Amino acid sequence: MAQKQEEGGVLETIKVIIQALAIALVIRTLLFQPFNIPSGSMIPTLLIGDYVFVSKYAYGYSNYSMPFGPNVFSGRVLASPPKRGDVVVFKLPRDNETDYIKRVIGLPGDRIQMIEGRLYINGVVVPRERIASAETENREGREVPVATYKETLPGDAQHPGVEHTIIEIEDDYGMNDNTGLFVVPPDHYFMMGDNRDNSTDSRIAPESGGVGYVPFVNLVGRAEIIFFSVRKDESALAFWRWPWSVRWSRLFKSAH
Repeated sequence: MAQKQEEGGVLETIKVIIQALAIALVIRTLLFQPFNIPSGSMIPTLLIGDYVFVSKYAYGYSNYSMPFGPNVFSGRVLASPPKRGDVVVFKLPRDNETDYIKRVIGLPGDRIQMIEGRLYINGVVVPRERIASAETENREGREVPVATYKETLPGDAQHPGVEHTIIEIEDDYGMNDNTGLFVVPPDHYFMMGDNRDNSTDSRIAPESGGVGYVPFVNLVGRAEIIFFSVRKDESALAFWRWPWSVRWSRLFKSAH
C-alpha cells in the first residue's frame, strides 16, 4: 500500500511538472516572450540590461514569432499592423534569425528622410522639444552629457501622435543625420533607434550591415513592460548582487 501511494505521488508530481511546462510553452508561444536588451540603440527608452515582455499576439503570428521559426505557414495569422511609435522586436531581414528591437517610424507608403539631424515624414519635419540633457556613453565609452529631445510622431484621428525621448550623441552631425529619401514598400516598416547616433537601423542598407526595410512577416511582437533590469555588465543570475545591481526604479515601467 505504501509503495502504491509513493508511486502515485511521483506520477502526480510528474503530471504537475508536465502541465506547468505546457502552460509555460503556450504563454511563450502565443502570449508573451521575455527579451533582453543587449545594446544601447534604444537609450534612453530601454537600457542595456533591461528585460522586457513582448506581446506575441499584438500583430498576429508568423513563422518568425514562433519558437525556432518553424516553416508552418506563410504570411501572418490574425494579423494586426503595428502603429507608428510602437517599440517592436523583429527578426533582422538579412538573416531572418537575429532579434532586433527598434521603434516603428515609417509605415507602408511613407516617405522618410533625415536632414541635418531632423526627421521628416512625408515631407513634414517631426516636431521635437529640447529637454534636460541625459548622460550616456559616447563612441569611446565615456559617460558624457548628450542632447536630449522629446519627439512627437505624427498620428491620425484614431491614434494620437506618440511622444518619446531621443538622444543625439553627436548632436545633429552624426553619420546618419543626413540621408536620401526612403519610400517604405507595401507590407514593410521603417525602424529607428531612439539613440539616433548609435543605432544600426533602417537608415542603413542591409548590404552595408544595416536593417533596411522590415517586412511585416518578420515582426515578433510589441515591447510592453520592463519586468527586470540590471546595470550594464552585471549578470541577472547573480542574485546575491541584486541589492546593488538591480535598477529597482525601472521595474514595471513601460517599454515604449
